[in-house]
Amino acid sequence: MGRSRRTIPEELLLLALDPATGTTAQPQSLDLGLAGAQLVELALAGRIAPDGDRIAVVMARPTGDPTLDSALELLRRRGSPVRAVHWIGGPRLGLRQIYLAHLERCGMVHAVAGQMCGVLPTTRYQATETAISRDIRARLDSAIRTGVPPDPRTAALAALAHAVGLGKHLYPGNEGRSSRSRLRDLIRHDPMGGLVAHAVMDVQNGVAAQPRRSGQGGAAPDNGSRHAATAGVAMQPHHGLMARAVAHH
Repeated sequence: MGRSRRTIPEELLLLALDPATGTTAQPQSLDLGLAGAQLVELALAGRIAPDGDRIAVVMARPTGDPTLDSALELLRRRGSPVRAVHWIGGPRLGLRQIYLAHLERCGMVHAVAGQMCGVLPTTRYQATETAISRDIRARLDSAIRTGVPPDPRTAALAALAHAVGLGKHLYPGNEGRSSRSRLRDLIRHDPMGGLVAHAVMDVQNGVAAQPRRSGQGGAAPDNGSRHAATAGVAMQPHHGLMARAVAHH
């Protein structure tokens, strides 16, 4: 996979970065969204495909992207299709930090060290390639404004942005209400993006144990909810959670 094109996880994270504060919006649900974005990217690369509400590996050849290839290998080792909610809600937290470090290595963001309350160390990330962030946002704005069906990548990005609760970050206030509604509606334009977006919302809403019925819609995530362990979803303890929370909230 060539590096001339940004991946959907990278674009989702850049959308979530606040240019004024250097923090990420919706940091808890963003980890889930990044896991879902990896699935979409692997599907677009022809490595996986949906099988009902499950994900099946159809080609195990590496993509050339180390982070995506790690996810692909984990999926391959499962040996059989895995439910999207189980994958997204599984023990692969910390993707936000992994991708922030990746974007820093690529020169797209730079880390700014600081302190909270004069004691606790913090790290904030400022975008250095602001034109890239503007381009990503312009694609979403165009899809929302024109009503023309977007390309699969933009549709999937919109679906994931809605799923993790970025609508109010991107289109705040009463004046952004109609844009948030249209952002939600873009979920129907990409089947894989829709599948993983619904899975992200299911994990947040604690309904991951029940298979999704065909055609079932997804409610907007409760931005105050946390993706705690739910029946049928194996979660791992958040080692270093306080350090990450201080660094990125």
